Amino acid sequence: MQTKPFLSLDDVKKIAAGAEAEAKANNWAVTISIVDDGGHLLWLQRLDGAAPISSHIAPSKARTAALGRRETKIYEDMINNGRFSFLSVPEVDGLLEGGVPVVVDGHYVGAVGISGVKSSEDVQIAKAGIAALGL
Repeated sequence: MQTKPFLSLDDVKKIAAGAEAEAKANNWAVTISIVDDGGHLLWLQRLDGAAPISSHIAPSKARTAALGRRETKIYEDMINNGRFSFLSVPEVDGLLEGGVPVVVDGHYVGAVGISGVKSSEDVQIAKAGIAALGL
């Protein structure tokens, strides 16, 4: 039987704190979402001033990054480059940049999804959260 790492509640809190610090340092009102490797929601935090729709978009981005084991920007780029049939993929609806997988020792253990500012800024926040794990 093989073993793999997983996100503990303490890990999730570290990611959330790192993401929140990055967002607040830039005065960005966003929603922070963290999921496990199966795309199941572990954390949802909507900062003051974040648009209500971001509380739906952020978890979708995180779930898509976790299940696809890649940043959601890859999917957005595929669609923008004409592969519209990808929109029909089941169980995947966060096809916008801003979802970033969490990888520990080569294992995909979850993902972070951010929504509320420019997509490149969403990614910046997600990566700051992941960096807070000190990997």
